[in-house]
Amino acid sequence: MKRVMILMLVGTLLLAGCAGMSSTEQRMLSGGAVGASSGALIGWAAGSPAVGAAVGGGAGVLGGFLYDRYQKSRGRY
Repeated sequence: MKRVMILMLVGTLLLAGCAGMSSTEQRMLSGGAVGASSGALIGWAAGSPAVGAAVGGGAGVLGGFLYDRYQKSRGRY
């Protein structure tokens, strides 16, 4: 229960700090969050959730950046 409360507090603080972010920063953050959570689940199944989260988070940030560049090259945002 304590762990869940800490995670909720951290999530709330992260979301509150996103108000003044650019579209690039928002996409990179959301990509990193999705990648880290997916990587942690895959890593958990493979036996190392921390490594999975780190690799997934890095891949997610890169994916968010590339998606942002793609959208901007098409004239969106």
